[in-house]
Amino acid sequence: MEECSFTDVRSPMLFLTISGRSVYGLALLSLLWLESLAVPSIGPSNSSSSFCTESEECLQFELVCRTDEYEVRRYSPSRWVSTDAEAYFLGVGAAMAFRRLYHYISGANREGVKFEMTAPVLVEVPEEGKMWEPAIYTLSFLLPSAYQERPPTPTNDKLYFTDMPDMDVYVRSYGGWMLSITSRLYAHLLSRALTRAHALYNHTHHYTVGYDSPLKLLNRHNEVWYVAEGEPVCGSNPTDTH
Repeated sequence: MEECSFTDVRSPMLFLTISGRSVYGLALLSLLWLESLAVPSIGPSNSSSSFCTESEECLQFELVCRTDEYEVRRYSPSRWVSTDAEAYFLGVGAAMAFRRLYHYISGANREGVKFEMTAPVLVEVPEEGKMWEPAIYTLSFLLPSAYQERPPTPTNDKLYFTDMPDMDVYVRSYGGWMLSITSRLYAHLLSRALTRAHALYNHTHHYTVGYDSPLKLLNRHNEVWYVAEGEPVCGSNPTDTH
């Protein structure tokens, strides 16, 4: 019987077709693998990337690197419910906005849905402003994972949804209470450190970030954030976490 091998009968077109499918399959598998490695935007509060102690769900992040003065974190896209408040002081504006958002998660929405609060709470603080003029503070609650895609519709027209994109963030942590003076102080310290590191970031505003309820008196955790622009800088003596 005459022997026949695949090399005798395989045409160049068949080889290209099979190779093309193989490459496509490998690319698809690679994408799925990378997706599986991505940090979900919201996860349980007992995860490794969490400072939440009072909520079931918490905003997750990937720690890129850490220096003596700040961290660089990577956040996946997430959806928030937000509201604005005009006030002379951060604490006053945050209290006004907090009440509106708390009513929303307590059932003041078109569907009448009640759900638990998540953490952290973000306050966007404008950088430019005059001491004798009030500022516009934007307070945001992170929506739970169950309502990230289809959140309940607010009945208060002062509430709206904010979609945060993929972003790298410069972070400095501090304890105590989230007040105007502490927010400004730690934002100033962080911005000085970033200037020394020649890091590019959004100068128009910073975020004051709180993880704890007012009832918690000890071991409180707060942060200030600046959103990085371009490739983040880890400073001269970074601790690489990869």
